[in-house]
Amino acid sequence: MDLVWRIAQVIIPVFLIVALGYVYTRKRHPDYGWFNRIMLDVLTPLLVYTALAGKDFHLAEHTRLLAGGAILILVTGAIAWPLARMSHTDPRTLVPVVMFTNCGNMGLPLALLAFGQQGFAAAVALFSISNVIHFSLGARITSAHASTRDLLLSPLMISSALGFASAATGVRPPDVIFTGMRMLGEAMLPLMLFALGARLTQLKREDIPRGLLGAFARPVIGLAIALPLAYVLQLEGIARGQLLLFAALPPAVMQFLLAERYQQEPERVAAMILLGNALAVVSVPIGLALSL
Repeated sequence: MDLVWRIAQVIIPVFLIVALGYVYTRKRHPDYGWFNRIMLDVLTPLLVYTALAGKDFHLAEHTRLLAGGAILILVTGAIAWPLARMSHTDPRTLVPVVMFTNCGNMGLPLALLAFGQQGFAAAVALFSISNVIHFSLGARITSAHASTRDLLLSPLMISSALGFASAATGVRPPDVIFTGMRMLGEAMLPLMLFALGARLTQLKREDIPRGLLGAFARPVIGLAIALPLAYVLQLEGIARGQLLLFAALPPAVMQFLLAERYQQEPERVAAMILLGNALAVVSVPIGLALSL
């Protein structure tokens, strides 16, 4: 019962905010264009930088976890490729959906609630590593014509590079400036969940059949790899929990933006991502049960 209560304490606040975003969007139909742009260009980069550059984050303590996250992404992609062939699905559509988790919108708030501030910075580091791979290799898998240079020069990638540099050198802005940056960045956590709820309004009944493959493959393959990988890397405690939660997360919302940008079956990608995030009510508690 204690474990069930701990899981409930983590997921109830998260899904409450997602539900609020869903209900509000269904009733009001707001235009989120400016909202999404501010989140992507300002709030998310500040969240990433301040978490990585904070005095409570020590890069050397998380090298095995970050290596585990990178290995997990690459191995899931390698397994998803033959799965796409066997299911007669375009690999450029399915593989990135299975490779990359929603470690931003859903993963960061979950990590903060599950592991506290001590584990949150490590979750942001995993988020950054995932984005680096997503905006380089992931973009090239999605489209042979993807401009990796433009993606890697985005505010999010620059803030990740600066954050890791600050973590390695200890050089960061004065506390009076850093505090303001952190306040803005932390506002991103509930907004991410609210935005996820807004996106779920786009899920249609006819999208369910074509979205099931990616929706289920993402957490199932991820956990099947993460469990032995955590043992091989000798991850324990919070580090092991972080990797398993990372593996259990649904597909990354960001992949829909890439699929739409390069016209790689965006409707099918959207179905996989939205259905996967809706089914997170099942996969996330499983991941937390293995993590806590």
